[in-house]
Amino acid sequence: MSEVQDVLNSRRTVYKFTKQEVEQDKINQALLAASNAPCHKHTHPWKFFIMGNLVRQELIPTITKLANEKSQKNKSPDLAKDVQRAVDKIILPPVIIAVASKKTPSDDFREKEDYAASVCALQNLVLSFWDNGIGSQWTTGAITRHEETYSALGIDSNKWEIIGFVKSGYPAAIPKISKLSVDEISVYLD
Repeated sequence: MSEVQDVLNSRRTVYKFTKQEVEQDKINQALLAASNAPCHKHTHPWKFFIMGNLVRQELIPTITKLANEKSQKNKSPDLAKDVQRAVDKIILPPVIIAVASKKTPSDDFREKEDYAASVCALQNLVLSFWDNGIGSQWTTGAITRHEETYSALGIDSNKWEIIGFVKSGYPAAIPKISKLSVDEISVYLD
């Protein structure tokens, strides 16, 4: 199996990271790989917002509010623990990148194609990280859709849609999971 096939087939979503810093050149490699994703009509509809500590701190009140609402809705017995867990998900990963896709309200088909291209770019980013021994998790939680997040990141929600956060770092653990077989996902037509 080629190295490319190995990267494609071994990649797993990583939820826990070590505290080791991710080198800037590896972040740059991943961003370059993302920028080379296929896109319809060469629109390059993606933008990557690499979040530093100040922006993450600015998100804590919103995260706290959302975690409180979720915990109350779910009647959680340990509200403080739930809130801390939600805050840690934003504070602890060595790298967090908000991935945004360009909106085209006047053209639904273009917007759909651009979203698909942006997801391809996000996948290239994740695969490039994986090739360098860096794990990632693509999250689409409520914080990624909240207007206060757009404000904190300086993103115009009329022009861009955040399609998720990519949390990345050196894996503390790699989950063992089984995937569907080729036979389960394929239909050959005559």
